[in-house]
Amino acid sequence: MSVETLKAPIGAMPPVSRLRVSQRAKLLALAFLVLVLTSLASPGGGFIITPVFFFLRNRLHLSTEGIATFNLLAGAPLYVSFLFGLVRDRWSPFGWGDKGHYIVFGVAAAAAFGVIAFLPLSSGALLAAMIILTALVLVPLSAANALFSELGQSHAMTGQSGTVLAAATFVPPTIAYLLGGVLSGALEGRNALLAARALFGLGAAIMAAVVLFGLLAPRELTRGPTAPRRRIGAEVAALFRTRSAWPPILIMFLWDFAPAFGVVMQMHMATDLHASDAQVGAFYAIFNGANIPAIILYGWLAPRVRLKTLLTWAAVVGVPSMLPLLLARSAQGEIWAALVVGLMSGFSIAAFCHLAVVSCPRALEGTMMSLAMVTAFFVAQRFGDVFGAWLYQRNGGFVTTEIVTTLVYALVVPVLFLVPRQILQSEDGEADPRATAP
Repeated sequence: MSVETLKAPIGAMPPVSRLRVSQRAKLLALAFLVLVLTSLASPGGGFIITPVFFFLRNRLHLSTEGIATFNLLAGAPLYVSFLFGLVRDRWSPFGWGDKGHYIVFGVAAAAAFGVIAFLPLSSGALLAAMIILTALVLVPLSAANALFSELGQSHAMTGQSGTVLAAATFVPPTIAYLLGGVLSGALEGRNALLAARALFGLGAAIMAAVVLFGLLAPRELTRGPTAPRRRIGAEVAALFRTRSAWPPILIMFLWDFAPAFGVVMQMHMATDLHASDAQVGAFYAIFNGANIPAIILYGWLAPRVRLKTLLTWAAVVGVPSMLPLLLARSAQGEIWAALVVGLMSGFSIAAFCHLAVVSCPRALEGTMMSLAMVTAFFVAQRFGDVFGAWLYQRNGGFVTTEIVTTLVYALVVPVLFLVPRQILQSEDGEADPRATAP
C-alpha cells in the first residue's frame, strides 16, 4: 500500500508509510463513516438527544435544572469513557481486533435498541435506556476515534486526519438537530408509542450498519492496536507520563465547558424568544453545519502551516466565538447568529483535533482519544449544563452564561504554552514528532 517509507524517531513509532492520494482518501472516508455511524447511535449526542429534550420538557414538564440533572445522570458512562477506550486497547474479541469490537458491541447495541423500543415511556425507563445504550456504543465509538490517530501517525497525515475527525464530530449533531423537531413532535402526539419504537428502531438499524462495517472494511481499519501490550498499570502510567497527551485533553474540556450553549441555549430560545421546536433544532443544525467550511479551510492550511501558527489562529478566532449570540433579539436572529458562531469555532475545533491526533501515545489510542473526544466533551458539557442552568435561573440569565463561557474559552490560551515544542513546530506530513513520549 505504501509508496514511501520515512524513518521515525527511535523508540517512538514504527516506520511511517506515505499513501497515494486515492488510498488516503479511501481510508479517511471509511474512518469518517464509522465515526459518524457510532456517534449517531450514541444517546449522548446522536439523533435521540433532541427528541428526549423536548419529551422531558413538554411531556414530563421537567425544569431547566431537571433536564440538566437528567442529562448528567444519563451520561454516567461517558464520564469514564476512557475505561471503554482501555477495553478497546487491551481486549481483542475472538482475536479480531476492532473488527470484533464493531461486531460484538454492534450486535449487542442493536439488540438493546430493539428491546427498549417496546418499553413504556417514563423518565425512569428512559434514564435506564440511555445509560445502557451509551455503555454499549462506547467501545465501538472508542475504536472509531482511535482510528484517526492510528491513521494520522502511521501514514504521516495527522493534520488531514484531525481535519476529518473534526468534520465527523459535526455531522451527527447536524443530522440529529435537523430531525429533532420532527421526531420530538411525533413523540408528543397521539402515536407517541409508535414514534418511540421507530426512534429506537432507527438506532438498531444504525448499529447494524456498524456491524456491517466491521465485516466488510479493510483490515487496516479494523485490526486494532498493533503495539505490544503491557500490564494495564504500566499502560496507564505511560499515558500519565506522556507530556504531549494532557494539553489537548485539557483544551477539549475547556472548549466544551460552555454553560451558555447546551440546555441554557435551548431554554433561552424556547422560553425567552418563544422559538418552536423546529427553530431550536434549526439553530443547532446550522451551527454544526457552519463549522464544516471552516474545518475544510483548516484542512487546506494544515500541510502548509506549522501547528503552532494554526493553534494561535484558532485561539484568536475561537475565544470570542460565542459573543455574536448576545446580539440577537429573536429566534430568527439567533439562527443567523448560529451561522457566524459556527464559522468562527470550526477552525478552532479542527486545530484542537489535529493536536489530539498528533499527541496521542502509541498503543493507547483508544484510551487517549476517548479522554480527549468523549470524556472531556461530556464531562464538560453535562457539568457545564448544570452550572449554566444555575446561572440562567438564579444569577443573571442568558447574558451571564455567555460572559462566563467566553472567559472559560480564554483559559485555552495559557494551556497552549504546555504543548511540547516538538509538537508545536510539527507540520502535517512529518514523522512522529513526540520526542517526549515514553
